[in-house]
Amino acid sequence: MSSRAIVRALHQAVTDGVFPGAVLLVSRRGKILFHEAVGFAALKPRKIRMTRATIFDLASLTKPVATAAAVMKLVDRSAVKLDDPVSRWIPEFSGGEKDRVTVRQLLNHSSGLRAWEPFYKEVISEGRRRPGFVGSPAAKRRVLDQIHRNRLVYPPGTKSLYSDLGFILLGDLVERISGLSLDRFCRNEFFRPLGMKQTFYIQAGTERRGRFAATELSDWRKKIVTGRVHDDNAYAMGGVAGHAGLFGTATDLNRFGRMMLESLHGRDPLISRKTVKAFVTRQATPGSSWALGWDTPSGLSSSGRFFSSRSFGHLGYTGTSLWIDPEWDLAAALLTNRVHPTSRNIRIRTFRPLIHDLIFQEFIHDQA
Repeated sequence: MSSRAIVRALHQAVTDGVFPGAVLLVSRRGKILFHEAVGFAALKPRKIRMTRATIFDLASLTKPVATAAAVMKLVDRSAVKLDDPVSRWIPEFSGGEKDRVTVRQLLNHSSGLRAWEPFYKEVISEGRRRPGFVGSPAAKRRVLDQIHRNRLVYPPGTKSLYSDLGFILLGDLVERISGLSLDRFCRNEFFRPLGMKQTFYIQAGTERRGRFAATELSDWRKKIVTGRVHDDNAYAMGGVAGHAGLFGTATDLNRFGRMMLESLHGRDPLISRKTVKAFVTRQATPGSSWALGWDTPSGLSSSGRFFSSRSFGHLGYTGTSLWIDPEWDLAAALLTNRVHPTSRNIRIRTFRPLIHDLIFQEFIHDQA
């Protein structure tokens, strides 16, 4: 359950200020090989030790673990096709080149939509005039209306630009097709069946107590964000969104990763092998490493030098990541609170490939 080199690297990262704390879980062939917690879940307003059961704001891991998974389920059921125009399901998103944007292009970040917009600022401004507006269904509609009107910045399918806006739309698409909220659909279809008991969204206006890793000191919320979603747009929309908002533990992420691997081997009943393979295969977008909701290794990848070309993974802004390698039947969930107390700390960029190299060298190298 422990590797001295990996443990040393994690403790050194805490000492060097890469992050206040971390939980790393590595599994292979269904067996947990490594599961350790180091450092602190919070430094302010008081120090709290990190534990293996600490719950993290998963940030953009929401995209593959919730939103893309939900679309994957709908595709598997033939409720939607990857090459359906988005306007078929969201008529408000139409006109001109928007009519050409497909579900696939939202998933692989080639839709032509902008990367990000500070929608929360308008919501906050409206909230000053209308108490209770921030986080309300009306605020969510305001954000979606803004995206519907957003001008495309390049022709669909011609290149890739990582886009929160595309995944906000996908979250809405899931809700329109399924008739359920995104959080309820994911809970019913994945989290409950997989035993992911500590994976959930938190509604805006609700502050959960418990084993949460702290995130950033928010300028407009005037506090260290803990037990509430860190992402400002997700919070403004009510806490449940397609691009961010999910919370979870390393144990639960490992369960999800194992499901993906078992499905690829044709051994999991939740999703067919054909559908999962389609979602984790790199797309043909020029200059892009994206699959459908997942990234693949390219150049100086956060997965390091040794994970296979069949690997797929994703990062989260708060300091989280999940990398899965079907060639070696390996899953590695690294959860950190690198944004605590400030997101200006970006040292994790050099740490991620280093730790994944150590994981490979410790558990795979002799068999490679």
